[in-house]
Amino acid sequence: MEQLQASTDPDAKVGHKTADSSFFGYKTHLAMSEERMMTAATITTGEKNDGKQLETLIHKSIQAGIDVKTIIGDTAYSEKRNIEYTQKNEMELIAKLNPSVTQGKRKKEDAFEFNKDAGMYVCKAGHMAIQKTRQTRRKEGAKNPRDIYYFDVNKCRCCPFREGCYKEGAKYKTYSVTIKSNAHDKQAKFQKTDYFREKAKERYKIEAKNSELKHRHGYDVAESSGLVGMEIQGAMAIFAVNLKRIVKLMG
Repeated sequence: MEQLQASTDPDAKVGHKTADSSFFGYKTHLAMSEERMMTAATITTGEKNDGKQLETLIHKSIQAGIDVKTIIGDTAYSEKRNIEYTQKNEMELIAKLNPSVTQGKRKKEDAFEFNKDAGMYVCKAGHMAIQKTRQTRRKEGAKNPRDIYYFDVNKCRCCPFREGCYKEGAKYKTYSVTIKSNAHDKQAKFQKTDYFREKAKERYKIEAKNSELKHRHGYDVAESSGLVGMEIQGAMAIFAVNLKRIVKLMG
C-alpha cells in the first residue's frame, strides 16, 4: 500500500511516533493557548523532527497576537537549541530533557567509575586513565563537548576483562564522557521544581485537541496528495475547530 501511495503522492514520507510504530504521510505541528485555541501550525512530511518546528510555532503565535511566556511540550522539544532560544527570549520551556542527557547513555556492562580525587576514570580491572583530553566536536555541528580518557594499552592487552572492552591490536583504549552544557544544567534544575511539574500537567490539552481534529473532523487521513493539499486540509480543519472553540468561549 505504501508503494502504491508513493506513486501518486511523492511528498508523503514514513514517520515514527514510537520505536515500534510507523505511519506514511504528513505531520501537523500545533501551538495552542491555555484557552485551547490553536495559535499556529506547520505541516511537514512525516519524517521531520518535532523539536525543529518550535521556533516557527512561537514566531507564528507572536504574529497572531499571542504574548508567549511559557511553552509546554513533550521531550521532543527539549533539545539544546530550543532551550537556548527560550532562555535568550526570557521564556519558560516546560519540556523534560531526554533521559540520555540527564542520566547519560551507559551500557549495562559499562564498569568505568570516576575517581573524584584523581579526576580520572578507573576501569573494571582497577586501572586508572593516564591522560584526559577535551574534544569540542565543532566540525560535527552543535554537539556537546566530551572528555576522552586514555588508558595504558599495555595493561589492556593482558587484562582478564579485555574481551568486549579492548579490541585486539588497537593502539589505544579510550573512554568518552559527554559534558552537559550550561543550558542543560539549568533546564535539569528547572524540571525538578514543583512549578515545572504543575505546568507539565497541562500538556494533555494538546492531545485532546489532536484527537478532536482526527476523530471529529477527518484529519487522520489525507484527502488529497501532495504537501499543498495537506496544508489546505489542515487550514480548513483547524479553522473549523477554532470557530467551534470561539463560539463555546463566547457562550
